[in-house]
Amino acid sequence: MILLKFLWHINAFIKIIFYKMIFGKKIKWGKHVTFRENFSLVVDGGKVVIGNNVFFNNNCSIVSHKSIIIGENCIFGEGVKIYDHNHKFAKYNVEKKYQGFSSSEIKIGKNCWLANNVIILKGAEIGDNSVIGAGCVIKNKIPANVIVSLSGDYNIQKIRYR
Repeated sequence: MILLKFLWHINAFIKIIFYKMIFGKKIKWGKHVTFRENFSLVVDGGKVVIGNNVFFNNNCSIVSHKSIIIGENCIFGEGVKIYDHNHKFAKYNVEKKYQGFSSSEIKIGKNCWLANNVIILKGAEIGDNSVIGAGCVIKNKIPANVIVSLSGDYNIQKIRYR
């Protein structure tokens, strides 16, 4: 397992250098950021800021047209997707791909855990120390220190720290 972790860190280090070459100042990496297989990052006119000690599990992706800010010490489960934009589609006589995008900043606080297959959409803001349960789609503001789970309806409960 130690060898596997070492390989993930080396792979992440190489990809971070590659991303820095491609996106330059549009992305800011904290220290000790790592990710596993199939991490994808696209900065298309926007910017991305990732804090220190952030971990992305397999198959995570980030696409920014405006701004995505991730606080330090966050962990992301497998398949987490983060998009700060959406296609416009109001004109029925114009193909959707030609109608452009609407964008809004995303902020994810410090020490958050986003479980497997969470989707974060434009305008979302997740407060510090919050947990977003598997399969949730977040497009609004989530307060600090809460757990959001999907059980038919959203269930938000306060975290009781010891």
